[in-house]
Amino acid sequence: MSHSSHQIAKIIATPIAVPDPPLLNCAGIHAPYALRIILEVVTEGGILGVSEIPGNERSMEAIRSIQGLLVGKDVLQLSQILSIVRDEIEEPSDERGGAPHDARLAVHIFSAIEVACLDILGKMLEVGVVDLLGGRMRERVPFAAYLFYKRKGAGGTYGYETQPDISGWEYHRQAEGIETEDLVAQAISMVDTFGNKSIKLKGGPFVPEKEVADMHALYDHFGPDMPLRYDPNAAWSYDTGVQWGKKLEGVLQYLEDPVKGQENMANLRKEVNIPLATNMCTTSFSQIPNSVRVHSEDIILSDHHFWGGLRSSIELYRICKTFGRGFSMHSNSHLGISMAAMIHLGAALPEFDYDLDTHYPWQNEDVIVGGKIPIEDGCAEIPDGPGLGVEIDREQLKKLHQNYIDCGITERDDEFEMQKLDPSWRFVEERY
Repeated sequence: MSHSSHQIAKIIATPIAVPDPPLLNCAGIHAPYALRIILEVVTEGGILGVSEIPGNERSMEAIRSIQGLLVGKDVLQLSQILSIVRDEIEEPSDERGGAPHDARLAVHIFSAIEVACLDILGKMLEVGVVDLLGGRMRERVPFAAYLFYKRKGAGGTYGYETQPDISGWEYHRQAEGIETEDLVAQAISMVDTFGNKSIKLKGGPFVPEKEVADMHALYDHFGPDMPLRYDPNAAWSYDTGVQWGKKLEGVLQYLEDPVKGQENMANLRKEVNIPLATNMCTTSFSQIPNSVRVHSEDIILSDHHFWGGLRSSIELYRICKTFGRGFSMHSNSHLGISMAAMIHLGAALPEFDYDLDTHYPWQNEDVIVGGKIPIEDGCAEIPDGPGLGVEIDREQLKKLHQNYIDCGITERDDEFEMQKLDPSWRFVEERY
């Protein structure tokens, strides 16, 4: 194999927009389209690697700023590539901060380049990315059912109109999902369709009384053998966290980000007898020393897009194990390329602590050949083939890129979208 065969010849970034249902959270509501960027890295030898990250115009500009600098670089030299990304993309902080969505650029973009390079290396060696991360500890990776409060509609239209001829799981995705009975029906439908063995609710848009009562309703229906997680998205004050956290004792497998900040989380741990998880208060390696010092959480939810790639996520896993923390994965509105990367990472973990999060069932469309990766009996199998084991469907990529051009959305703004329905709505960091 010649050295030039693994030098980067070009990098192609394509912004896309994928129909997304009107899901609610503490910041507002999902737009009718979720934005992603599909990244392709092509070597001098003609080998193509693919990846996917959350999309916005800022990320596209940052990718454009480094495309030329990475041409000629060796896909094996990922530390050199990381250095270039860090030097060229200014990042005010390596921490997520108080924003409702992770707006960091450097970690997102390096994660995209790293995943594409690992895809290339897997194809060169004719092995899966999982084999480059330490090897296969399991062939099937379990995922939790991910519930949302939602408005009526199935995504892809600005008026949130319903789509005709929808039944079963598709119907529950479309139906009003705000009342308790709607939420329980959504959970039943998802578990029946995908066979999930645990359930998570994204909270934050409603008062704690309602959301905690809804978690009790889920517990009453599914019983103690169905692990439940609940994520208020750090919308609670400390006093609210103590008051309502106590009412969830004995109901939850873990409580995710009830309050903001490592100190608040650490103090809440002493008051509430539920394991605490986070993807908000400990979101970078620089925050881990204080996390360990104050013991701000029991479980860290990684996300390879936000922690700087798959190899960094393995490093985070090892740190978690060193300090007695659990490890799982956060999710965003991703498609099949990111889903494949999550599966490879989950399959490589030496120990598997908790079912992974995934928004994946909420997306109707995909950008990979063969359509969506199936979830059966609550699990997704490692895709067949070298590298990630998935390929871009060129017709779908073209279609979803046209969506991006047509829809006019250039960044995620759940507050702005919610104001279309409720002009008085404002994102508040501590809502309750």
